[in-house]
Amino acid sequence: MLLVVSVLMVTRVCAQYDAAFTNYWALQSYFNPAASGLDGQINVRGAYSMQLAGFKHAPSTMLATADMPLFFLSPRHGAGLGFMNDKIGLFANKKLYLQYAYHQPLWGGRLSVGARVGMLNETFDGSKVVTLEGNDPVFATSEVNGTGFDVDFGLRYTYKDKWYAGLSTMHLTAPAVKLGDDKMYQVKVNRLYYLTGGYTLTFKQPQFALSTTAILRTDMQAWRGDITARLAYNGEKLHLYGGLSYSPTVSVAILLGTTFHGIQIGYSYEMYTGGIGALYGTHELVLGYKTDLNLFKKGKNMHKSVRIL
Repeated sequence: MLLVVSVLMVTRVCAQYDAAFTNYWALQSYFNPAASGLDGQINVRGAYSMQLAGFKHAPSTMLATADMPLFFLSPRHGAGLGFMNDKIGLFANKKLYLQYAYHQPLWGGRLSVGARVGMLNETFDGSKVVTLEGNDPVFATSEVNGTGFDVDFGLRYTYKDKWYAGLSTMHLTAPAVKLGDDKMYQVKVNRLYYLTGGYTLTFKQPQFALSTTAILRTDMQAWRGDITARLAYNGEKLHLYGGLSYSPTVSVAILLGTTFHGIQIGYSYEMYTGGIGALYGTHELVLGYKTDLNLFKKGKNMHKSVRIL
C-alpha cells in the first residue's frame, strides 16, 4: 500500500505540483489572483482535502484565503493573502502569499489583472525512508527543508453575474528549492497553467439557478480537467445547492452545501474511476464567510437613539 501511495506521490510531484480541489469554483482567488476583491466584499475561505482516504501516508491539503476590495483607493483595487499546507507521503509543501488585483470596466463587464508573490517551504522527512540497500545516498537520512520565492499571475473577465473566463499561471519563475544545510537535494516546481470559466443559467422561478463551471490545469506535460454543475435554491432565509463534477479519466464527485447568515459550508466526495474503489476517494470540506465591508461609506453603521426621537 505504501508503494502505491509513493508512486502516486512521485507522479503528482513531477506532473502537477499543486493539489486539485474539487470545490475549485469556491476558491477562485487561489487559482487566479485576478479574482481578489472582485465582488466588493470581504471574502474568507478555508478548505481541507483528505485524498485517497484509507491509504497510509495519503495526501492531505489545507488552504486558507482572504480577499477584499481596497476601498481607501477605489473598488477597482483588490488585495488578498493566503496560506497552503500540502502533505503527500514524506513531503510537506507550504506556501504563504500576498496578492493584488486591478479591475477595469470593459464592454459591460470587468477585466481584472492580478499578481501574487509568495514564499515556498519544502520539507522531506528522510528519516522515514526505507530502501532495499539501505543508506542510499540518493535519499536524505534526516528531515531536510528549504525555501524559495514564488510568483503567480492571472487575467479574468467577468460579465455581470452571468459568466466569467480566466487564465492564470502559477510558479511563473519555476523555482528550484534547495533542501538541507548542504543544499544537496532539490525540489523543482514547474509552471502550472489554469484555464477557468463559468456560466449561470437562471429560470422563471428566481429562487433557482444552475451554475456551470470548468477548469483545466496543465504543466504542458500532464493535464487535468473538471466540469461541474450545481443547482442552487436561494430562498429568503434558506440557501442550498447540490451538484456533480466530472474529471475525464480521473474521477466523478458529488457536492452539497448551504449558506446562512453569510456563513457558507460545502462538502464534496470525489470517487476515482481508475479502479481503486469508491471507498478510497477524497473528502473535501469548504468553509467561508462573506460580508460587506465599506468603512468609508457615509452614514454606514449610524443609529438613532430612542431617547432623542
